[in-house]
Amino acid sequence: MDFDRIKEKLNILADAAKYDVSCSSSGSKRKNTNKGLGDSSGMGICHSYTEDGRCVSLLKILLTNHCIFDCAYCVTRKSNDIKRAAFKVQEVVDLTINFYRRNYIEGLFLSSGIFKSPDTTMERLVQVAKKLRLEENFNGYIHLKSIPGASDELMYEAGLYADRLSVNIEIPTREGLQLLAPDKDRKDFLQPMKKVKNEIVRYKAERNIIKSTPKFAPAGQSTQMIVGATNETDAQVMYTAAYFYKKYQMKRVYYSGYIPVSYDPRLPSIGTDVPLLRENRLYQADWLMRFYGFSIEELLNKEHPNLDSDVDPKLSWALRNLHLFPVDVNKADKQMLARIPGLGMKSVYKILGARKYRNLNWEHLQKIGVALNRAKYFMVCNSKEWEKKDLSAMNIKGLILQNSKSKFRNTYNNQLNLFDKQDALIQY
Repeated sequence: MDFDRIKEKLNILADAAKYDVSCSSSGSKRKNTNKGLGDSSGMGICHSYTEDGRCVSLLKILLTNHCIFDCAYCVTRKSNDIKRAAFKVQEVVDLTINFYRRNYIEGLFLSSGIFKSPDTTMERLVQVAKKLRLEENFNGYIHLKSIPGASDELMYEAGLYADRLSVNIEIPTREGLQLLAPDKDRKDFLQPMKKVKNEIVRYKAERNIIKSTPKFAPAGQSTQMIVGATNETDAQVMYTAAYFYKKYQMKRVYYSGYIPVSYDPRLPSIGTDVPLLRENRLYQADWLMRFYGFSIEELLNKEHPNLDSDVDPKLSWALRNLHLFPVDVNKADKQMLARIPGLGMKSVYKILGARKYRNLNWEHLQKIGVALNRAKYFMVCNSKEWEKKDLSAMNIKGLILQNSKSKFRNTYNNQLNLFDKQDALIQY
């Protein structure tokens, strides 16, 4: 094996894979059997943080950065003058096993540029997963990036060996995709998604009858949208996400702030900042829809087509709907408690459980973990009057932002003092 050549390929294809953000904790429970190698049960993937604070990782590479398409937003498009490379199937298998044995990774995230045809590319990806499972008896996590336009037969085989499958929808709207990737057809993205969803549904139904039914993509499927390459509003982005959650039962929709990679008149200029704050706000809105019971219409509408950059979406919604507040934490139902800024779902469940035994006061809420610096403007309890009084939405927003900045300054100063003390100890 030419180790220098393998290392060069790894540098090129690992760097090219960094633009794909659609990887996180697996959610898979593939257990190690027959003294095999690895175990994905209870493990997170790709520098993701688990609930107990552990940071876990995976080998994240492209099979190749050769591509027959010329998508304006993609660094691996065929017209881009970059160094090209491609792994052989066995090379990826060997890298995965060797890295795993050295305890560098818990699994593999494998994507690829499209060479020759979608089926040819998808077949190679499946071969990697199949070799790892059957020849190396590898039970760690495998995430395969599904290739748009791949056949149903290959998608089915991929699901037998991979824990998670994903097809990146890339651009939120059909019009945006047509503008920046005219060679691609949106239906080619939807076909593999539909096949995976149908097979997952079928597997669950058969599993209830026959326990030995082979697993099919136990960690489900996900997708990713590029944000900022076209002029879609946040409302359009979130409506697209909601469609995929409902229609294709996505585990996650990821939002990737567009990074300018070359000059193109259809794209934002090279000097444009990556919209990281917008990306963060979209994730917050996504979380509110999936776990807090918010609808898109509440967060985004004709009057507010984009999320507020100054405050998070829940606080923004509350400031626009002050007529619904204050909320009595000792009487309100779960849905309304979840809409109080400063209350996470864990706090909501703690409140629902604790108030069965007594009326809660301000001290109780602090111990529960409620962020009172913002929640106090939107609720009452057993021992405190409503802090809003006659404040307007603008006044409340200003006070919360001021408190947030003060808290940040205090944290920053405390860290500086800690570093100063450490330096003094080192010098001593």
